[in-house]
Amino acid sequence: MGRVFLNFGLALLLVSQSVPATFAQSARPPAASLSVVVLDPSGAAIPRAQVSLASVENKTDTLRTSGKGDATFSRLMPGVFRLVVEAKGFARREKDSVEIRAGINRIEVTLDVPLVEEQLAVEQDKREASTDARGNAFSTVLTAEQIAQLPDDPDELENVIREMAGPGAVLRVNGFRGGKLPPKAQIREIRFRMNPYAAENHDAGFVHVDITTKPGINLWNGSINAGFRDESLNARNPAASYRGPEQTRRFAFDLGGPLWKNHTSLFLSADGVNEYDTRTIVAELPTGRVDGLVIRPNRRLNLAARAEHALKKTHTLRSEFQRNVTRRDNLGAGDYDLAERAYSTDAAESLFRVSDSGVFGKSLVNEFRFQSRWQSNSIDSLSNFPTTIVQNAFTSGGAQIESSRKLNEVEFAENVDFSVSQHVLRTGILFEVERVHSDEIRNAHGTFSFGSLAQFNAGQAITFSRRVGDGLVNFSQYQFAWYLQDDLRLKKNLSVSFGLRQEFQSTIGKRGNIGPRLGFAWSPFKDGKTTIRAGGGLFYDWFAGEIYEQTLRVDGFKQRDLIIRNPGYPNPGAGDQSASLPPSRIETASDLQQPTIYQVSFGVERQLPASLMLRANYSYQRGIHLLRGRNINAPFPDGTRPNSALGNVTQIESSANSFNHSLNLNLNWMKPGGTMVGANYVLSRYTSEVDGPTSLPSDNRNLRGERGPAVLDARHRFSLFSSFTFWKDLRLGTSLQLSSATPYNITTGFDDNSDTIINDRPKGVSRNSARGVGRYDVSIRLGYGFGWGKPREAGGSGGPQMRVIRAGEGGDMLGAMGGLGAGANDRYRMEIYTQAFNALNHANPTGFSGVLSSPFYGKAISSLPGRRIETGMRFSF
Repeated sequence: MGRVFLNFGLALLLVSQSVPATFAQSARPPAASLSVVVLDPSGAAIPRAQVSLASVENKTDTLRTSGKGDATFSRLMPGVFRLVVEAKGFARREKDSVEIRAGINRIEVTLDVPLVEEQLAVEQDKREASTDARGNAFSTVLTAEQIAQLPDDPDELENVIREMAGPGAVLRVNGFRGGKLPPKAQIREIRFRMNPYAAENHDAGFVHVDITTKPGINLWNGSINAGFRDESLNARNPAASYRGPEQTRRFAFDLGGPLWKNHTSLFLSADGVNEYDTRTIVAELPTGRVDGLVIRPNRRLNLAARAEHALKKTHTLRSEFQRNVTRRDNLGAGDYDLAERAYSTDAAESLFRVSDSGVFGKSLVNEFRFQSRWQSNSIDSLSNFPTTIVQNAFTSGGAQIESSRKLNEVEFAENVDFSVSQHVLRTGILFEVERVHSDEIRNAHGTFSFGSLAQFNAGQAITFSRRVGDGLVNFSQYQFAWYLQDDLRLKKNLSVSFGLRQEFQSTIGKRGNIGPRLGFAWSPFKDGKTTIRAGGGLFYDWFAGEIYEQTLRVDGFKQRDLIIRNPGYPNPGAGDQSASLPPSRIETASDLQQPTIYQVSFGVERQLPASLMLRANYSYQRGIHLLRGRNINAPFPDGTRPNSALGNVTQIESSANSFNHSLNLNLNWMKPGGTMVGANYVLSRYTSEVDGPTSLPSDNRNLRGERGPAVLDARHRFSLFSSFTFWKDLRLGTSLQLSSATPYNITTGFDDNSDTIINDRPKGVSRNSARGVGRYDVSIRLGYGFGWGKPREAGGSGGPQMRVIRAGEGGDMLGAMGGLGAGANDRYRMEIYTQAFNALNHANPTGFSGVLSSPFYGKAISSLPGRRIETGMRFSF
């Protein structure tokens, strides 16, 4: 059955290449729409600009752009049109022979020198816009002005975006996943999409974050920025008894401009961080309490080059190369782990990307994406001495990790848009293949495990474990998916979307992973200010290559775990009651399936007075066939095992479930000029039966007993983001993050069922039954910008830039060239800023101990950082 759908999808993709010619002869021309975005020379949106569109029959429609600089013409017939754009204070622009295809078309127009007066216009139908399945409904956009208030460091920027989007968010840059975010100065728009049922989406996450870089430009410009912070203005970590040394030195540079005006643009960027922070060590030794800090150096360098070339007016080719290098030292030390447990990591990543999008004929849009990624990671331990673990009291000895891993991954994606009558169709394929060369030696000198300090003082270890054998593994894995999406407008105020997606993975035997998707949007009132959306779909998750790698390595032959119960200490073979188990291994179940998620949602959006937008959405996710580990050779109550020739056999199987109810309330207020307030509240309940693919249950024969709160089950989450412009170019950005407590597990600290796995819970206690405390964080960014110098003549750029973007990419293309305020046209620009993370220095305890035998039971031994203050500058030219 799976092969039938595969053949059907491939055939459909091939047939779609000839659709334009076929339907030109046999079907009436499909409807089209055109969104025009009007920008000034700096890239900022121009509101209330007059946009006129004339057909060859001289029928003219005139619209006025919104506060976001966009205007949309609906119900057009495909053909060639003449476009005229005018705005008060800017030069008139005319463009003959604008080709409009079936479906959705979008164009950016840059106006130059001030000349003409504003004229009245007609507004578009709001109900049609609010129910556009590929438009802006149910999406939130951060403009350049709001992006300017976010952190400058790419890693901190990504963390803030993920916090704003919520758990499970998927980030894409120009359609690609992975890699580093581009410099903030090169980001044109950050769009939070809340329409998860498009068949092109692999992930079931409710929010998809699309980050778009600036398009080609006709003037060279760039920026240099730097930031600095150290412990002099930072607060003490709440879990430490004294303030430790800390320092961050950050720099970034970007440059972009035309290699061939109106045709080819080049963008270069580099950013790096040289820093060190401290991690608290809180442990209990037989000699007393340890309360210390370990310094953790971190060095990062990210390089990127991107080129864009206009093959023709409606066809753009983009290529990009990234090189990202990171070195981290003294990882592994902290909390219960003493300083001797430290290890270092070196990671390097190279990315090469090519994408091509454009219009073929009058009714077909094609998008092609190719990505090749090379990764290398190595881990080196400070010490390889045997490890001693006393449950949630202290861990000493070496980390015992020596690892080298190289990955080469290739991704190919092809998407095609076309129209048939009132149907706007999209189909595509995705192919990914990865090759891994990995060599890892872990726990080669063994680990002693004790249940309590009293056991350690008596020399009575529970187990001694050691992994032996060859750690070299080579393997390949591929993934393939095809999909078909149909967006149908039934009425002006009602649209329906339905699609089908099928996925395959080489490491999982089942092939018929078919995922149907369905959604609708309805605007019930004439004012178009209320939109109702609902939908449902079936999603599949991939089997991670890192997990598959462990099953190949620790297979009982290449590598195996040797375990001794009741060993002697420090000589494991000297125990009077010691008993050695046969070799242990990791394997996959023969009936392994891709994890499956059913998701449904219902939402309402209402535009309120004073530019307020309120959204409410309820969603339910049901996960089945989720991956978990299970010891299928666990001992019976009498101590015997199903297979006496083996020790523990960790089988990764598709037998876990999850349940997630979520209610999301979102309120946004945006005004031109960069003023924005966004508030988001999530009430959720997330229940699951597993914490990870290799985590083992407390009772291997009662898997239902593992049902409990998920690790990320914070019942309440609230975020508030604001951006204001005060006197001249004085700007204030604030971020507030609140969340209720997440759960943690309670265990006895001993091996009560004699399976040599120390994860036993007290009788009657369910998984993740305890909770810590909530989190509270306020961050503030204050910046002041000023400019000088005569601006360069935008008229010398060789005319306006126009770019058509594929259907479904979204409109709302707002100001992009830095968003630094009213003086953005100055030749040079300087911004000075100060930002404070956890500005109120609120203590956010983490690392709660759930081990009954631990001296820290029920207590938090670590904390998120206290207040950190960074100062910096950005110079633009």
